Amino acid sequence: MNEHHADTNTGTGSIDVVVVGGGYAGVMAANRLTQNPDLNVTVINPRTVFVPRLRLHQLVAGTHEAVVAYRDVLAGRIALVVDDVTRIDAERRRVLLGSGGTLGYDYLVYAVGSGSGEPGVPGAAEFAYPVASLEAARRLREVVAGAPAQAALTVVGGGPSGIETAAELAERGRPVTLVCGGVLGPYLHPAARRTVVRRLTGLGVTVLDGPGTRVTEVTREAVRLADGRELPSAVTVWAAGFGVPDLAARSGLSTDAAGRLRTDETLTSVADERVVAAGDAAAPSDLPFRMSAYAAGCLGAHAADTVLARVAGRRPEPIDLSFPAMCVSLGRRAAVFQLAHKDDTARRLYVGGRAGARLKELSCEFSVRHLTAEARTPGKHSWPKAGNVRRDALRALRETDPHAPAHDAAHDAARERAEA
Repeated sequence: MNEHHADTNTGTGSIDVVVVGGGYAGVMAANRLTQNPDLNVTVINPRTVFVPRLRLHQLVAGTHEAVVAYRDVLAGRIALVVDDVTRIDAERRRVLLGSGGTLGYDYLVYAVGSGSGEPGVPGAAEFAYPVASLEAARRLREVVAGAPAQAALTVVGGGPSGIETAAELAERGRPVTLVCGGVLGPYLHPAARRTVVRRLTGLGVTVLDGPGTRVTEVTREAVRLADGRELPSAVTVWAAGFGVPDLAARSGLSTDAAGRLRTDETLTSVADERVVAAGDAAAPSDLPFRMSAYAAGCLGAHAADTVLARVAGRRPEPIDLSFPAMCVSLGRRAAVFQLAHKDDTARRLYVGGRAGARLKELSCEFSVRHLTAEARTPGKHSWPKAGNVRRDALRALRETDPHAPAHDAAHDAARERAEA
């Protein structure tokens, strides 16, 4: 892995592929692209280290540093440019860098990931601390460490990030209130949800859920809820919702309402076939997959396969991805490993307690090991398929929304070739 700063197009006559973003999706895509020795692959990322985001709640509590050296996950012949991309000039096939330089490309993989969304709640931007990035988690860790041992901590957000952060802090002896703003763990099956509540309360977490728990204001010392309650809060953690960078929109590429790059089912941009998207910032057929490290890695691999197919003059295949499970840690000694149907809905089956914690830890470890394995043996990564599930979902979307794009033709073509 070669690390350098802003560079210009090499002009060597070989094929240049630029990967914007060095997270799960970007690293997986870059590694997989090295199957073709004629590709010059460059990853542009603002940090010098890889961030396993599944560990950020541990960073806040001081149980993990949440960084991995790129030399451990990125193939050796990939160039790493440590910089920001300020704009994608698709017409000229180049990216403009924060340092002032430019980098040309023949193909671009858009893998910018996601972060904390705009809170949209008075006082939240000023007085609440996000947890969705390395810098934010490090800052929050310092704030928590500097707060008195019995200072009231409030975590806003009933999804995995909020649950995991609340549990991690409570297990370290901190008094924590988890404000869900609605249902706790909305993805979870009710049986698994009850297990989560028992574990959180056992750790001393005060769980507030239901419609009245929507946060209406954050102040320096309190959190106000829709039902009129005011909760004292020395440190307020904002773990409600995610957003994506606006790079695609700023670059004039077609995006959905959330700012994700709109693609067809091969993950190719609807605006430019030389741009392929992967991870949280991709919106294939306006029906994006659930944001997760698991999906990011799989989409990164498929984005690379699309580029490799186009370079080889083959027709790219549509994405086929199922979600067999999702996991929520509940401190270091327990977790809920929720099994799922192929359409990414929860089954009644789940694994809890210490066994769940072991499965969660394995999930975190393998999210990095998969990248390392792909760096060593590009093309190795595989994932469970959903079959007709996504195609049926796309058809249902068109039936309910006649203006939805008809991007599932590739699915039909792939099936016809398989049946021939």
